[in-house]
This record gives sequence, C-alpha cells and structure tokens, in this order.
Amino acid sequence: MATPVRAIAWQSPVLPALRVYEYCATSYRRVWRGSLFSTFLSPVMFLAAMGIGLGTFVDQSSNGALDGISYAAWLAPGLLAGQAMQVAGFESTWPIMGAIIWDRTYWAMLNTPVTLPGIILGQLGWIATRLALASTAFFVVMVAFGLVASPLGMLSIPVGVLTGLAFAAPICAFSAAQKNDQGFNALFRFGLTPMFLFSGTFFPIERLPGPLQLVAELLPLHHGVALARHLCLGDQADRSYQLVHVVVLLAYVIGGVAACFVVFRRTLVK
Repeated sequence: MATPVRAIAWQSPVLPALRVYEYCATSYRRVWRGSLFSTFLSPVMFLAAMGIGLGTFVDQSSNGALDGISYAAWLAPGLLAGQAMQVAGFESTWPIMGAIIWDRTYWAMLNTPVTLPGIILGQLGWIATRLALASTAFFVVMVAFGLVASPLGMLSIPVGVLTGLAFAAPICAFSAAQKNDQGFNALFRFGLTPMFLFSGTFFPIERLPGPLQLVAELLPLHHGVALARHLCLGDQADRSYQLVHVVVLLAYVIGGVAACFVVFRRTLVK
C-alpha cells in the first residue's frame, strides 16, 4: 500500500523533485524537435520583422526619441521577456491539466515515494529549465543581430527565467483547479496577449493613459521587460527601480508557489 501523502509531507522534497524533473526531461527527449521552431526560429522572425523591418521606420521617424538607441536594440530585451512569458504559459497550462485529468500522471506519482511538494517543485524546476533554454536561444540571436550593448546583457537570461517563473507558478495553481481547458483560452486571449502588447514590450508604458500605466506597473511582465532592457542596454538605460523589479518578480514566484501547494493539495489529496 502506498504511503499516505500526509505521512511524507514533511520529508525533504529534493529527491522526489529530482524524480519528477527526470520524468519531465525524459518525456521532453521525445518531443524536443517540435520545439525548435519556437526556440530558435521565432526569435529570428520576431527580431527581423519587428526590430529590423518595422524598426527602420521607427528609427527614421523617432528623431532621437530613444536617445540614440536603435528600435531593434530597445525592442529585443522586451521580446526576450515576452517570449519567457509565452513559454511559461504553455508549459504551465495543458501539461499540468494533462498530468491531473487526462494522463493522471500526478496520481500515479503519488502512489510512489514521490511527494506533493516534490511534484510541484520538480515541475517548476523543469519549467525553469525550459525557460533557460528559450531565453538562452533568444539571447544568442540578439547577439548575432548585434543588439546587445552591454556585457551585463548575459544576465537577461536569468531575468527571462525569473520572469517566466513569475507567470508559471501562479498559472500552475490556476491549471490545477480547472476541470477542462476552456479557461486556458481566456487566459491567453484576455491575459497574456494583452499583457504582451501593453507592458512596455513594444513602446514605453509612459505612452499609456494614467490608469493603464498603473495597471502595467503592477503586472510581472513590465518588470521583466524593464530589467532585461536595463541589462542589455547598459549605461544608456534607466538604472532606477531595478531592485524593485526583482522584488516584484520574486513576490509573484513565491506567491504562485504558495498557491500551488494549496490548490494541488486540494485537487490531488482526497
């Protein structure tokens, strides 16, 4: 008979989390080729179309509004953070629901020594790995396009991971509470997509009306975009509020993890 979840809840989650991480990595080995487009070609297409294509017209008409920075260089860090959000959204919606409702993978895991904290931390650890791969690929493309002005730009990779986790943790909790995938369509359509457009990725949030600017400042993507942009542009970027950006992103991660523990336990422990 399997050990009850409550009896092992206080054991170290490290080994169970590693087992869950290993399962996710093994599963990914079978499908990694399908992610090549979004990981490598998507950054090239985004930067070529929006940064170089549209950016040429922006540079000609901005009259120095970006303080001598090309629009492509200004845009690229925002796209890196935005892609991290998108990757986190996909990795923390259907896979989580599948492991609970369709494939019932988490139920099977709980009939082994794997614990509930191990499931949560192992799954988030794997999502962090996917975010690191995607952010690294995007950064390599940025370097190839000559869009990184500071050596500190390398730190935009962990910023991408942190930004993605700020979305992944609360979305995992949201996914664990769903009975079907209809809520995911609303999440992307009315949540992630508008956030991608209005969080400073394509234009400064100062151009937004006052109330919308306040909303943007409360959302995690704005802080990820601002932090990545500061690191990639170096001395030419605004140095203020960088610690605030990190604190806000960490707060979303910690709050999301706490929500995962509550919702996953309510869903999986009967």
